[in-house]
Amino acid sequence: MNKWILYLMVCTATIGQAQTATNKIALTTVMANIEQQFNVKFSYAVEDVIAITIEKPATELTLQQTIAYLNSKVLLNFKALDYRYVTVSVLNKIFPICGIVQAQDSQAQLSGATVGVDNSSSKTITAKNGAFNLNNVALDATITISFIGYESSQFTANELFSAENKCKKIFLKPSKEELNQVLINVYLTPGLQKYIDGSTVLNTKKFGILPGLVDPDVLQSIQALPGVESTNESIANINVRGGTNDQNLMLWDNIKMYHSGHFFGLISAYNPNVTNKVTVSKNGTSAAFSDGVSSTIDMTTNDKIGTAVSGGGGVNLISTDAFVEIPLAKNLELDISARRSLTDLINTPTFANYYQRSFQDTEINADSADKSTNSDFYFYDYTAKLLFDLNDKHSFRANIIGINNALNYAEYSNSDQSESKVSQLLQKNMGYGGSWKAKWTDNFSTELVTYFSKYNIDATDYRVPTDQLLTEANEVLETGTKLNAYYKANSNLSLLLGYQVNETGMLNQTTVSAPSYSSTKKDVLLNHAVFAEAEYNKNNTYLRLGTRLNYFGKFDKLLVEPRINFRQQVSKQFALKLEGEFKNQTTTQIIDFEDDFLGVEKRRWVLVNNKDIPIATSKQGSFGVEFKRNKLNVELTGFYKIVDGITASNQGFYNNFQYKNAFGSYTAKGIEFLANKTARRFSTWVSYTYSINDYEFDSFTPSTFPNNVDIRHSASLGFNYNILNNLKISVGGIWRNGQPYTRPIKGNETVRSGNNTMVNYGAPNSQNLDDFMRLDASFSYNFNFNTAIKATLRGGVINITNEDNVINRYYKVDPNKSSNTVTVNNKSLGMTPNVSFRVNF
Repeated sequence: MNKWILYLMVCTATIGQAQTATNKIALTTVMANIEQQFNVKFSYAVEDVIAITIEKPATELTLQQTIAYLNSKVLLNFKALDYRYVTVSVLNKIFPICGIVQAQDSQAQLSGATVGVDNSSSKTITAKNGAFNLNNVALDATITISFIGYESSQFTANELFSAENKCKKIFLKPSKEELNQVLINVYLTPGLQKYIDGSTVLNTKKFGILPGLVDPDVLQSIQALPGVESTNESIANINVRGGTNDQNLMLWDNIKMYHSGHFFGLISAYNPNVTNKVTVSKNGTSAAFSDGVSSTIDMTTNDKIGTAVSGGGGVNLISTDAFVEIPLAKNLELDISARRSLTDLINTPTFANYYQRSFQDTEINADSADKSTNSDFYFYDYTAKLLFDLNDKHSFRANIIGINNALNYAEYSNSDQSESKVSQLLQKNMGYGGSWKAKWTDNFSTELVTYFSKYNIDATDYRVPTDQLLTEANEVLETGTKLNAYYKANSNLSLLLGYQVNETGMLNQTTVSAPSYSSTKKDVLLNHAVFAEAEYNKNNTYLRLGTRLNYFGKFDKLLVEPRINFRQQVSKQFALKLEGEFKNQTTTQIIDFEDDFLGVEKRRWVLVNNKDIPIATSKQGSFGVEFKRNKLNVELTGFYKIVDGITASNQGFYNNFQYKNAFGSYTAKGIEFLANKTARRFSTWVSYTYSINDYEFDSFTPSTFPNNVDIRHSASLGFNYNILNNLKISVGGIWRNGQPYTRPIKGNETVRSGNNTMVNYGAPNSQNLDDFMRLDASFSYNFNFNTAIKATLRGGVINITNEDNVINRYYKVDPNKSSNTVTVNNKSLGMTPNVSFRVNF
């Protein structure tokens, strides 16, 4: 009997809870019932009440008690004018809100969580008990709550308001990156952060300011980091710890990209106003990533569906762009962006300097006074992303990116310029991708990613003096699929298991009209990989340990790649860091300084064949010490890297090895130092890198000599200062040793080879250019028109002192006297100003 009584009590309680959970109904329905019950009429604006729900009041209440009940439950003012009419009006739209932020998994109160009103300077952090208060918040404002290691949540102020002054409990979900926490929130400048695994993350939405930049240019900004630089000032040639640019894995929303720069390397090809987050890893990379024997640069865009339309647009002295994020439904959003150069429409000082820098050593010949030629250059890029959340467990993403550069070059074949021969260069990279994230249980989730990337460079070069037509093409087609499975064993340990398959095809084609010649080469390579990884983070210890197995069926070759990333906090101020990795790469670029693509783009992608172009492999280890106290961060890291399987044709030799086929290796070793002090109004930093980088080619004499990018000493410093809350300035400088080069043998500068006369070079890379020095500055001023619309004016100058830096030197045979040589110096950018104006809403 007692059992049945207990069962009845449980059922009654369950029914009662279900009724309570479903007791909320539309306010318009409640008011209709009240009108019938008391024979009254409500006077209201439909838009003020249409979206409000409320618990139905008790039927035994009087009219006055019912009105009091309604006033206590919603942000409206109900007032009885007489026995017949009741008016409904909106309360003051500015009111205080409060809440208590807790972890969803442990129910722990989260102290230090950031609570901010979107499109407003109103912001606070939670107290020790997780509580917060915000005053004077608009009724329709959106509140964003974020905490390291947890997914950010958004609420309307209306959802957090309580007429009884009760603070609502807000629960944040743990994120997948909970273990890999942010170590330094402001790293050099706001928006630049350092994670506990040593990777550096650039958040372009929160980007502060860096010397010389008017936009958070992705590939320019990361050059502020020690060990990352460009010896020839081109972001298309970023050197990470002595590597070449093609040894950097570029990912945009999981799509592998084969092109990185507009204006042939001076501007990033990735719109910084769309690229929300950039993660740079120099060593200790996750086993989920392959390729890129020097570094991984992982760019991601907005991945969260918003509640309102947002976007922005801007213009600078090179290009204009716009983007918009459009919520189509509660669980569906479309993000689109576009950017185009103004270079073919208006001639600015910035464009003039970039043009001269890009084409100074090409057939375009920007320095020439010859008026028998004419050129037209422009670029554009665009992106689109569709975000769809099926429910809390499953989300889908689809995206596209397009990058285009176009150059038309006309040579007049007669003196009156009535007839011309047009040459053309087109460079494109298209990418399509999709992903499906699924959370099957609280501890187990998966992510399926697939992509297609297509890179093309096509040139039609009409050579007027010889009446010869040369056409060239380089095409890359790549498809890839990756499945990641995540298992969270506990709050300190997570596991990753994955599989990846890639198929890469490459085409290289050259045709000549006179004499008739044609060459076409196609290659395809299929790569399978499985990987596993464990990530542990507890108290003062962080460890990520993984391995990756790569199989190449075409060569019947298996490569095993272990990875380690370890950090130990040994005291409150000091920490030790150990990183190591094995990686491989199956794609590379070869360089032809003479004939490729009008001499403007001198690199073309090729695929390894495991013979004269072997699979490149790298082994790297680094050990560092970190010091952190009172917002002073000091890092000292020693590294040692060996990259094997490089070819002479992809190093860009300007010496006797320029036309030789050989493969070898390089060894880079050195020390990186960075000190960064931040305060409420300023940030200052100094970095220094000492490295030794040597080639080893067994078939060359000498077999060991300095690398083309062997920069022994490199230093930079910077200073950011917030003069006012909305006015910032930044000043910084760069100094480094000059790049190595090879000089002809004195007194015997040229040598005959058959019918050709060639430069007779001496010891390879035995000379160095003069030191490179540059001082940059910029400012940023914010306009807050209202809570929804903001604008930013930025200005910057690269190379304020107009230093005459030589960034490359080589020699040609003197056409007037074949026994002599002519020195060719490539110069860096002179003093180059730029200004940008942006509006965001």
